[in-house]
Amino acid sequence: MGEKKFEEAMERLEQIVESLESGNLSLEESLKIFEEGMSLVNFCSKKLEEAEQKVTILIKESEGKYSQQPFESDEKEES
Repeated sequence: MGEKKFEEAMERLEQIVESLESGNLSLEESLKIFEEGMSLVNFCSKKLEEAEQKVTILIKESEGKYSQQPFESDEKEES
């Protein structure tokens, strides 16, 4: 398989979670897909970090210059 895409990895993660939640797998099968899931989580986290680094807001300053500021979400995590 070529380079994985984020969306494909997330879809596979959803399948893995469903399989693990079903309780129909043997211990060996559960461990195997859990390991796959952890690998996918790491892949997705890396992709999200890369995307976050690329996201910037351009602000035009009074002199006509542009400056870059990191994107910061206004959303706050709910407790």
